Amino acid sequence: MTVHRMTALDAPRPAEAGQPVRRVFVRDLVLACSIGVYRYERDATQRVRINLDLAVPEDGAALDDDIANVVSYEDVVDRVRAAVARGHVNLVETLAENIASVCLQDGRVSTVRVRVEKLDVFSDAASVGVEIERPHTKV
Repeated sequence: MTVHRMTALDAPRPAEAGQPVRRVFVRDLVLACSIGVYRYERDATQRVRINLDLAVPEDGAALDDDIANVVSYEDVVDRVRAAVARGHVNLVETLAENIASVCLQDGRVSTVRVRVEKLDVFSDAASVGVEIERPHTKV
């Protein structure tokens, strides 16, 4: 039986600046990744678990039951898979930044929280990693 532990990703957060917010999330996406600073980590992929929380302010427009009117979690997962497949990165921090960047490509996303965990580093720890939160910077 799998037990889900409450994390900071699960904690409720207030709407940004009083505006209604929709949360699009991806939980426990496990991918093979070329990651690590050591030589032996370049020779084989490692399992990483990725959790995402995207804040999408609601503007009051009707959804009309149309996927074009929402941030698609399928598109998000496809972008994350592509980011992981780009090639070797040394740091989980770098991978988290790359993932945040592709999530923020959709201008409707105001903030993204990314957690990247390496699953097989220590036999006595379930995972190690990093969690970041990044705002969409309007240009």
